This record gives sequence, C-alpha cells and structure tokens, in this order.
Amino acid sequence: MSAVIQNLVNQPYKHGFVSDIESDVVPKGLSEDVIRLISAKKGEPEWLLEFRLKAYRHWLTMQEPTWPNVKYPKIDFQDISYFSAPKPKKLASMDEVDPELLRTFEKLGVPMHERKTLAGVAVDVIFDSVSVATTYKKKLAEVGVIFCSFSEAVKDHPELVKKYLGSVVPTGDNFYAALNSAVFTDGSFCYIPKGVRCPMDLSTYFRINTQESGQFERTLINAEEGAYVSYLEGCTAPNFHTNQLHAAVVQLIALDDAEI
Repeated sequence: MSAVIQNLVNQPYKHGFVSDIESDVVPKGLSEDVIRLISAKKGEPEWLLEFRLKAYRHWLTMQEPTWPNVKYPKIDFQDISYFSAPKPKKLASMDEVDPELLRTFEKLGVPMHERKTLAGVAVDVIFDSVSVATTYKKKLAEVGVIFCSFSEAVKDHPELVKKYLGSVVPTGDNFYAALNSAVFTDGSFCYIPKGVRCPMDLSTYFRINTQESGQFERTLINAEEGAYVSYLEGCTAPNFHTNQLHAAVVQLIALDDAEI
C-alpha cells in the first residue's frame, strides 16, 4: 500500500457524528405489510406498490450472494428498519426545516441554502429515507431539465418514471436489486431533454443517521439524444457499534450521442 493511501486510510473519520433529530422510524422487520406501510407513507400510486410487492415476492426466492471477496457478519434482514424520516418531512421553505438538520449538512460541507451552495452545482439532499431539499430546481426547469427527488418525480412525472423504472436494472437482476426494488425510499430523478447541455453539475448527497437502519437509494438519470449532464454522489454515516446497510440502484440511460 502506498504512503498516500496509507495516510488517507489512517485519517480520523470526520463524518462519524450523530445528529439529534426526531424521526419517524418504522419498526424493524421486512414483510408485505412493511412494504405497504412504506408505500402508504410516501403516498404512492397503486402501480408502484405492485412493483414493490412483485420485487419482494421474487426476492424471497433468491439467495444472498456469497461469491464477493468481502468479509462481514451475516446480515439479518429482519433486524433492520427499512424507513426513517425526520419530522417533519420535506417542506415548502428552508425556514421551516429543523435547524439541527441544517447544521448537520453545513457540518458535512453540503449547505442546503442555494445562496451558500457551491457555484454551478445543484444538490439533492437525502437524510435517511427521504429527500429534505433539492436546490436550483426552478433554474434548471428553465432549460427543460428536471432535477428532483424520486418521490417527487413519481407524483409530478409518473409517465417518465413508468417508462424508465427497472429498464436497465430489472427487479430480478440480482439479490440486492430485488431487495432495493421492494423497499427503496428515495433518491434522485434527473431528466435532460434532447440536445440540452445541463447548465449545472448535479449531485446527490446521502446521509444515514438512524442506527440499525437501511438506506435504499433509487436514482434514475435519463439523458435524451445529444444531451449532456455531469452527476456525482456522496454518502456518509455515523460511527456505530452496530451495522447499517446501504443498497442502491442507480440507473443511467444515455441515448444516442448523449453523455453522462
């Protein structure tokens, strides 16, 4: 191992703090009832609930892969909370957001106020199971770019979600894809129209805060013919003596002459 890598590995973990935020946490365990509860909390349409249930029923027939050269304790999927959201959920104004939540992302270097964000970068901020802020949506909409949380896209752009959901990573692709398809809670949705160069870099930042929970990101990035977008993700979590699980499905669709 090189000296540079060794120095990086030995640095103290700066993001291991826990934020004291009241949250709505679903009890541990996984079943069809839990999946229905998650879908109900998110106010989803029936077609998306059926997508989840179909994936869950298929997941029950699958075995966790053992071929990766990674050593970790066997996961008890009934000992995980599959939904945790800060109270209250996403709000209309930044002035209404829990100040502790704002301080958390300031400390992480991901300010949620547009006036403080990095120049030229739009950010979707995910805390545990929900998106709590997305910056520059209106500015991007001026050129036809849609950048929002997955949950918002389901409500406002269901035809696009239906068209692309599972088209690259189907529910039966692998064990964790099936699990994600059943219990995903939020992520980002990006749509860049034909021939449009997205005027800003797009980014999603995921923060896990709840102990013994799972974060199941679902992100769809769609670039039509000749479109261009730059997208970056980041994720951190506190230091706990117990494990957390982050299992994501990030789907990229670049049509002819498009670039992501």
